[in-house]
Amino acid sequence: MKLILKTTFYIFMILIFLNSCTSGEFQQNYKIGFSQAMTTDNWRREMNRAMEIEVSMYPDIGLEIRDSENNIQLQISQIEKFIEEGVNVLIVSPIQSIPLTPVIEKAMNAGIPTIIIDRKISGSNFTAYLGANNIEIGKNAGRYIISHLKDSANILEIKGLEGSSPAYERSQGFNEVLRPFNNIRIIGIVNGDWEKTSVKTQLNNLLDSIVPPNYIFAHNDRMALGAWEVLKSRSLEDQIKIIGVDGLFGPNEGIQFVKDNLLAATILYPTGGTEAIKLARQILDGKSVSKTNILSTVVIDSVNVDIMQNQFDKMNQQQNDIEQQQAIVRNQIKTFKNQNNLIKVMTFLLMLLLSLAIYSIYSVIIIKKSKRKLELNNQKITIQRNQIENFAQKLKISNEYKINFFTALSHEFKTPLTLITSSIESIANNRNLKDFSFETKLISNNSKRLLRLINELLDFRKLESNSFQIKPVRTNLHRFIESIYKDFKTEAIKKSIEFELRAVNPELEIYIDRNMMDKVFFNLLSNAFKFTPNNGKISILIEDASIEKVKVIIKDSGIGIPREENEKVFEPFIQATNNIKSSSGLGLFITKQFVELHMGEISVTSKQGSEFSISLLKGKNHFKDLSISEKMQDLHVSASNHIIPDIDMQVDELMCAEREDAETILIIEDNDDLALLLKRKLNNDFNVHISDGTDGIEKALEIIPDIIICDINLPEKSGFEICTELKADLRTSHIPTLILTALSDEESRIIALKAGADSFMTKPFNFEVLKQSLISLLYNREKLRYYYTNKIDQVKDEKFNNSEQVFLKKLNAIIADNLKNPDFSVEELAHQLNISRVQLYRKVKALIGLSISEYINSQRLSKAKSLLQDSTLNISEIAYSVGYSSPGYFSTSFKNKYGISPKSFKI
Repeated sequence: MKLILKTTFYIFMILIFLNSCTSGEFQQNYKIGFSQAMTTDNWRREMNRAMEIEVSMYPDIGLEIRDSENNIQLQISQIEKFIEEGVNVLIVSPIQSIPLTPVIEKAMNAGIPTIIIDRKISGSNFTAYLGANNIEIGKNAGRYIISHLKDSANILEIKGLEGSSPAYERSQGFNEVLRPFNNIRIIGIVNGDWEKTSVKTQLNNLLDSIVPPNYIFAHNDRMALGAWEVLKSRSLEDQIKIIGVDGLFGPNEGIQFVKDNLLAATILYPTGGTEAIKLARQILDGKSVSKTNILSTVVIDSVNVDIMQNQFDKMNQQQNDIEQQQAIVRNQIKTFKNQNNLIKVMTFLLMLLLSLAIYSIYSVIIIKKSKRKLELNNQKITIQRNQIENFAQKLKISNEYKINFFTALSHEFKTPLTLITSSIESIANNRNLKDFSFETKLISNNSKRLLRLINELLDFRKLESNSFQIKPVRTNLHRFIESIYKDFKTEAIKKSIEFELRAVNPELEIYIDRNMMDKVFFNLLSNAFKFTPNNGKISILIEDASIEKVKVIIKDSGIGIPREENEKVFEPFIQATNNIKSSSGLGLFITKQFVELHMGEISVTSKQGSEFSISLLKGKNHFKDLSISEKMQDLHVSASNHIIPDIDMQVDELMCAEREDAETILIIEDNDDLALLLKRKLNNDFNVHISDGTDGIEKALEIIPDIIICDINLPEKSGFEICTELKADLRTSHIPTLILTALSDEESRIIALKAGADSFMTKPFNFEVLKQSLISLLYNREKLRYYYTNKIDQVKDEKFNNSEQVFLKKLNAIIADNLKNPDFSVEELAHQLNISRVQLYRKVKALIGLSISEYINSQRLSKAKSLLQDSTLNISEIAYSVGYSSPGYFSTSFKNKYGISPKSFKI
């Protein structure tokens, strides 16, 4: 490997040497930046061409030309860019003098020599100025007019862009020459901007108000051409002589205008491109240059225009020859560089080939060793990877087991808790058991404490899995907290604690999930009472903190929290070091998570007790992606009072005879104690049957109950599966089903509803709530019974046809097909429906409230009534047509149902 590195190093050294030998003489060491003002295309082209030809004489100099497009801000930014790039010499042709002065000074302060060309700037902070003497140009124009003057003359002056030095100086020189001559008057001035379009309107207007002048002096040839076009439009081009400035060579420039007699004369204004590069070369060579460098000028008129034309033609030809020679030189340089690069490539390839040969020998020597090492490393990596994967899988399974264990354990706690709390209610409300009041209180308190712990574990599990769904409701914050405050009032009196609630704005309303925030405030108040000694103080303050936030402060005079632990107490399983009382360590963690789910903040400070501050957002914009309820409720579901109403227990015999007038309930529950407790409490109002879950479906099919209470965690089949099968079976699909389970998550509720459950209730439950739910389900069935009895044939849309409607329509169709058959029996109807006679009887009784025989007879009489109204059949024929074997029995049955005999009804 060292040999390869050395070979590579030698190759690069050779290449560097070759490059320095072949390309050093052509390397550009200097850069000149030129910011050009907007001029005529020919003038700009001539200047650029002159600069490029001159700079080509110096291979070590590079030239970059940037056109400012007559935009002063663009020119300033171009100059600043040149300063940032660190050009060696800066050449500027200013658009305006004053605005460019600061940036020119900036370049000089940066140590960049600056040559001002064509137009001056304010001040003298530049290296050199190069340009024609504009004052002298103005004087030459004046002298030309004086020399051709025969008598008095009126003159009109067209000035360049206001604020530019050429315009000012040319006008100054022109006026100085003419001032001594009283017979020469300047009768008008037009202010242009160097373009011919800028003078036409003004000149037209001026000519309308004055006597036509003898001469027009325009500060450049473009404005002079504009003046000629105006004069021509007025037929004055032969009467008024025009003098311009620039005298450039080209088809649309000053020299051609003189030849074409458009202008009387033009003053040559040299571009200075060649001279500017020569000045820059002298500066780069360290030579001193003059501060002011004036270019010579001359008047071009009909006398010397041909001579000047010939000179320009020769100069142009010479420049073309120079450019051709330079092109040839560049091609030679390019050819040389290509040949040089080819030599470099060949040298590099030769060296590379040598290196590869050496490397191949080296590779043969070490490849076997490397291969062996790689194989060993691969084996180790494979073994380690497999070990990591196995460990990760075991860790995942272990973690899942732990989570499932705690969740399942929490759920299993709820069934015995239901038994404990229900038994406590019974004992506490039985006046014959006063001696057990203390025991019942202990049982109640510990049961509720255990229940809160379970709820904390479940909340923690949901927070860990991000499965909490916040349900915001519009709430009066003061009344909401006040209801929690009242739950602790008794405890405050018992401990002689000064307990107060204050609100700055008692009518303030915000949007919160009441269940979550109930737990938040309950947890904080529980902790306050837990750590505040007797005769202490606890306060709740609701502040209208700002337009956007409301703040709730809960302060106590308890033991407080060490300052360095103020943030740690919100982490799971963490307790303050000064806390000697047992707790789960989840309360404050859950509290903070609930607050943050509301986009709020919670913090704690500790000084002579603890002060918890909760900030909640007003309005509902922060809940824009959630379903928000606007319904106001005044009561909360207190976390301290899960067992709410009292139950008036009656101790009856569990085994009692069924009553004809009572509905039948089937309880499918594998916990015997809970099943017997439910039976004991429901026996007074219902006929109760119990199944442990192993025969739940069989018992439902056997007794066809009026309503079913079913647990979820059952042996063999789950409550979801039992509910699905019963709802899919024609014999039991009409039976309302209430799921009673320890599972309280939304997913279980959704699965239960999809399985066809009519209601869902979680353990622990309140018996009165359970009883009312049963009554509501039975009441809803009665409403359906009325619907099925009176309106079943009115529904035509198939999307409303549930299993009960389909069953009744099929039942009615079979009865209608057999109305004429007097031998048509209930057994035959049950056979065609593929259910037993008993099941048919119970289902029809449940849906319609009639026995099947009564329903068949009702259908026959309804058909007979229709025939009596709409047909010409006699009563005997109608009786036989609806399945009666005796007209007399038909008449008796008809009169019993409708209160009138068939004969009287037909009349």
